[in-house]
Amino acid sequence: MDSPTKHPQPPSLDHARILLIKPSSLGDIVHALPVVSALKGRWPTAHVTWVVKRQWADLVERAEGVDRVWPVDENARSWIGQVRALRAERFDLAVDLQGLFRSGALAGLCGAPRRIGFANGREGSPWFYTQLVGVPRREMHAVDRYLLVAEALGARAEGPPQFRFNITDSDRAVVQSALLGHGVSADRPWMAVHVSARWPTKRWPLSSFGAVLDQLNQAGLGPTVLIGSSEDRRDVDQLRALTNGSFIDLTGLVPLGCLPALLSKAGVLITNDSGPMHVAAALGVPVVAMFGPTSAARTGPYGSGHHVLAGSVPCSPCFSRVCRHVPELECLHLIKPNEVVEAARRLVTTHAIHR
Repeated sequence: MDSPTKHPQPPSLDHARILLIKPSSLGDIVHALPVVSALKGRWPTAHVTWVVKRQWADLVERAEGVDRVWPVDENARSWIGQVRALRAERFDLAVDLQGLFRSGALAGLCGAPRRIGFANGREGSPWFYTQLVGVPRREMHAVDRYLLVAEALGARAEGPPQFRFNITDSDRAVVQSALLGHGVSADRPWMAVHVSARWPTKRWPLSSFGAVLDQLNQAGLGPTVLIGSSEDRRDVDQLRALTNGSFIDLTGLVPLGCLPALLSKAGVLITNDSGPMHVAAALGVPVVAMFGPTSAARTGPYGSGHHVLAGSVPCSPCFSRVCRHVPELECLHLIKPNEVVEAARRLVTTHAIHR
């Protein structure tokens, strides 16, 4: 591979063919959207192809500025099988925002003469790049960290980072149909709740979510809508036995690609540290988020107008999928339902005023 070089005056990317590699996860994909906005803002004629895991492809299809979505499967054979087809595209630049061996290798093998990624990438990924981007501090939000790459290419973002979704009339129709099917108007104030998370250590107790639903129901703050994928169904089914409050269950009923259209209509989202949290924040919808093992400074809801709750324990943030603290998951158990409800009440009122 070529040795890393510096580009004090980055060359123009007018009409360049750019391969952006950010295969997962949902939240990380949302964090990368401003990179596309910055690149297209600086070079509108550039053509951006985004390599993403197939399960997230529908969301990237809604990303403004992405000219082509290139889905890959989870297994390594799928990635290796893409090399010949990618080389045929004759990319001018490969941008690896994932920073792992597999993504770095794909950047190295795709045939692009310029390849950029983070100097602190893991699993040896920097070996595949021709341009390295340093990260000045650890406690840096992922959005700002990714934008360092755009800046290194010569695309400094003017103003706040831009998260741009193309929400289609078809997406809006799907959301309207799902809501109206449960007696809710898309234009009436309602509150979204997401109770799941990929890591067990990110999950606020379902009993606490149940108490929140009870209190929201008593306060009459509007319909409460449970959202999530079909994989979250089990959590929602368990929640039913833990609450007396009524809620509308859209779990598994709204496709991922329509998630921006759905959340754009919510007054607030109450959630664990999760992918939908980042979609809501990108849309400017206020978020109440419960954080345990992760750092809100690095991966919290981006922007202002959100409220993050976290219990103060010495080991947090531990960034671990297994809790070794005694008592277990104390960082999450210290967050009380009434705190969540009060935060939601304030945010939904403020959001309604400025909407």
